[in-house]
Amino acid sequence: MKLKTIYFPIIFSVASVTVNNYTYSTGLSTTSAGSQELQSILQIVFGIIGSIAVLIILIAGFKFISSSGNPESIAKARETIIYAIIGLVVAMLAEVIVSFVLFSVGGS
Repeated sequence: MKLKTIYFPIIFSVASVTVNNYTYSTGLSTTSAGSQELQSILQIVFGIIGSIAVLIILIAGFKFISSSGNPESIAKARETIIYAIIGLVVAMLAEVIVSFVLFSVGGS
C-alpha cells in the first residue's frame, strides 16, 4: 500500500495522527495541562494585550496634545484612542469569557 503524503498546517502539535484506521506517530511528545495552567497562560496573554492597548492610548493622547490644533491630527489621534479603547474592552471581555468557560468546564 502506498502512503499518501498529508500536509497539515502547523497550528496544533499532536503526538499521532490517525488516517484510515492507521495511526502515524509525529514524534512529538504529549503533555497535559489543566484549566489552571491554561488560565494562567491566557491571563498573561490578555495582560500583554491590555498593556499594549494602554501604551497605544498614551501615545495617541500625546499626539492629541501635540497636534497644535491641526484638525487632521486631532481626528487621527481621537480615532486611535477610540480603537485602542475598543481593543482593551474586547481583551477584557475575552478574559472574562475564557475564565467563565474554564470555570464551568474545570470546576475550579
